[in-house]
Amino acid sequence: MLRPLSFLLILGLVVSCHAKDDKKTLPPSPWAEWVEPNFPFFSSVLDARELGEGWPKDNLTPRGLVLNLGHNLWACYDTDLLRMALIWQGEEGQPPVTPVALSTGSYVVAGQKTKDGQEFLPQPTGKPWIANGIYPGWVVGEIPEYSDPRSPTPSPEEVGRGPLNATMASFKGVTMTKDGVLIDYEVGGRSIREQVRVIDADGGHAVQRDIEVGAGDKSLVFLPGTAFGGSKAQSRISGTEGGALTVLPPGKDGALHPQTAAKIGSATAATRFTVLHGLSEKAAKSAAPAPASEKHEAHPAVWPQSVTTGAKLSTAQDAYVLDEIELPTTNPWKRNVRLADLAFLNDQGEAVAVAFDGDIWHISGMKGDLEKLTWKRFASGLHEPMSIVVRKRGAENEIFVYDRDGIWKLRDTNNDGEADEYEMFCNLFSQTAETREFPNSMKLGPDGSLYISKGGQEGTTYGRHNGTVIRVAPDGKTIEVIGYGLRQPFIGVHPKTGLVTASDQQGNYVPSTPIQIVEKNQFYGHVPTIAPKEKYPAPIADPLVWIPHPVNPSGATQTWLVGAKMGPLNDELIHVGYNRPEIFRVLINERFSKPQATVMTFSRDFDFGPLNAVVNPADGQLYVIGFQVWGTTAKKLSGISRIRYTGAPRVLLKECTPMDKGVLLHFTEALDPKLASDPASFSAERWNYKRTAEYGSPHLKLDGTTGQEWMAASSAYLSKDGKSVFIGIPDMKAGVNQMRIGWGLQSKDGHKAENTAYFTPYELATFDPVKEGFDDIKVDLTPRKVEVAAMAKPTVEEGLRLSNMVGCMACHSIDGTTVGKVGPSWKGIYGTKRELAKKGTAVADEAYIRESILNPSAKVVKGFEKFDTGMPIYAGILNESQVESLILYIKSLK
Repeated sequence: MLRPLSFLLILGLVVSCHAKDDKKTLPPSPWAEWVEPNFPFFSSVLDARELGEGWPKDNLTPRGLVLNLGHNLWACYDTDLLRMALIWQGEEGQPPVTPVALSTGSYVVAGQKTKDGQEFLPQPTGKPWIANGIYPGWVVGEIPEYSDPRSPTPSPEEVGRGPLNATMASFKGVTMTKDGVLIDYEVGGRSIREQVRVIDADGGHAVQRDIEVGAGDKSLVFLPGTAFGGSKAQSRISGTEGGALTVLPPGKDGALHPQTAAKIGSATAATRFTVLHGLSEKAAKSAAPAPASEKHEAHPAVWPQSVTTGAKLSTAQDAYVLDEIELPTTNPWKRNVRLADLAFLNDQGEAVAVAFDGDIWHISGMKGDLEKLTWKRFASGLHEPMSIVVRKRGAENEIFVYDRDGIWKLRDTNNDGEADEYEMFCNLFSQTAETREFPNSMKLGPDGSLYISKGGQEGTTYGRHNGTVIRVAPDGKTIEVIGYGLRQPFIGVHPKTGLVTASDQQGNYVPSTPIQIVEKNQFYGHVPTIAPKEKYPAPIADPLVWIPHPVNPSGATQTWLVGAKMGPLNDELIHVGYNRPEIFRVLINERFSKPQATVMTFSRDFDFGPLNAVVNPADGQLYVIGFQVWGTTAKKLSGISRIRYTGAPRVLLKECTPMDKGVLLHFTEALDPKLASDPASFSAERWNYKRTAEYGSPHLKLDGTTGQEWMAASSAYLSKDGKSVFIGIPDMKAGVNQMRIGWGLQSKDGHKAENTAYFTPYELATFDPVKEGFDDIKVDLTPRKVEVAAMAKPTVEEGLRLSNMVGCMACHSIDGTTVGKVGPSWKGIYGTKRELAKKGTAVADEAYIRESILNPSAKVVKGFEKFDTGMPIYAGILNESQVESLILYIKSLK
């Protein structure tokens, strides 16, 4: 028996679909079913290892093309092994496979996750008809073979070994026609086209497979599949006997080959034959196959309607504002819209967007005031895709989508606005059924290459390409691993130089959030939790920069603003933060022999989880897109926002260089001399991380004890042009994992300049004041004490400035969220009763807040004692006026 849907496994909990109490836990869904009844296929892992006694025990398909044949009959085609993995009759009233994949499980209830490993995978529901084990559906030669010829992964039992050797066989793609889906592949140099459909037989239905084998001089053997476990479903091969086709009956004892097979000999013309499955004994002898189509007409449009939306333009007077684009969530198909990536087709505002549920949307009108955006569905059926790329080849726009099955190239051959050819451009990299081997990201290189990144968490077996970044040649025929040992990498590629960067996710063996330069097949430090503890296969490459986990709990892709019209941001590197939803600027410092960079926040105004950011050639602005599924503070399920440059002034940091006597900061505008030359306008600290098998890392002082080292500025100097500041800091050291510098400044014209930057000072430059544009100064490195006389009147505004300068927002939110934070939210905290970790309660009055600032460990709130990043003690660092200002600011956050 196939697995019934009596129980659904979601988040590791077995929930009875028939239990009355459980039904009440799921709210009514505004969406139609995830599997759309009028579309001919979808893609999925299919776990058919538990069909019952006698059925193959290894029948797991990591890359399955599930064909909707009608009459609740389904067929799963394995695009790696070119085999029919399973044909089955679905269970009435249930989806064809159990909805436990990340896409199906979270389709209705956002945030539903999957357990890592391969124990809880989508299984077929209903009654099996025929199956094949883990062996190719076609072989080159004279006799059937029932073993897997692919080279094993480090785990011999792992079936996700990737495709068959391309010299032997390859999957080419699918074509949608009026008569159904055509599957194209090649074996032994002979092209093969297959159509699968349902016909009437003996008062019921049978599955008919029409197969055409092109001319060639190599003999082939075809294994169509057979019934196991006492099933009475019959199969029959028919065609022109003699000549090129020979039917091979099973061996007498079933040992040599347990199923009927077909041999196709060398031929100078095409050979056509038919396979019928699911027949009764009577029909097996008498049923006649339906005539095969000689000519296939184009598939009629599935989604002829379009949807129109608009946008909410920001009226803010800031230099950079956010315009919110309305998604087509109200649509004729009641289809959920969870957009992951965007690619522009031209400079006229036309784009394509990919949704996590396998859909591609065509969008027009993405320019100007965004008054009218027209959305039309272009393709569907893909396997949890999260990235899309448009590559220009002459006048043609080539559309590529990366999913678990590989990289698809989509074509609309009949100009009806919908893709009808789904070409498998490249699937040479392997894909296991591991739930966390996500197809994370894909970017285009300057030479036409495609770069992809794959999830690296492995909970059951070792795969071949988990946790890698791979370059796919422009023609899709070769691949090259350029980096490995990544946990969940998301990448960026410079459109001119081809520099590849990648973020990663904090976790086991990843102490915090890094941004890496990926090259030379280097190892980046992550090994699976199933591997021997802390045994590394190669030296670990250092990241370009570390980012504290509380600042960026979940890094996503990077984008270069090449060709943008974003003012002082042009040509910069942007890093996307998924949790918290945020955009960061990354300043790569080219002064040093070893690459290092500085990261700082740019925008925190997103209400969805961003994954990608793309420059629109129509207006030169940055469009940010993403959806909610993993842990995030986002409130909206999905969204697209445009970051628009208004031309208004904004003071931005353009360089941060650690030096032997302090830190050099260079800004876009001339600064207020009084604030810029006051060392109290700056704050700094440093710490290290430790890479272990444990999840993340504490913050460690340079002596190895827990915590951060506060670095009080001794002096501050303003350059002659007023745009650079040198902050004198004693005891600067190279080789530190993390340093933070914060500033509370304003421009000479009175515009605020408040932020915090994080960098990794592998090396220190020598400060030459004259060369850097300063007077011939001698930097004062005398340790500075807080001057009480310098105290200003406490204000809410000063508290906000200090919270930015000191870096409070890295650990505390102001919107009530705590996801990704190591301290309680400040919103509404004043006056509330707080439950403490060491028993008892406390009221968050002024005295409590003051004590928490000056001595953070005195009264730790319950639930936050587990975090070991540590909060600095600000006694002796902040003066009384500054403490009072922070208290006023916290009190204002109601």
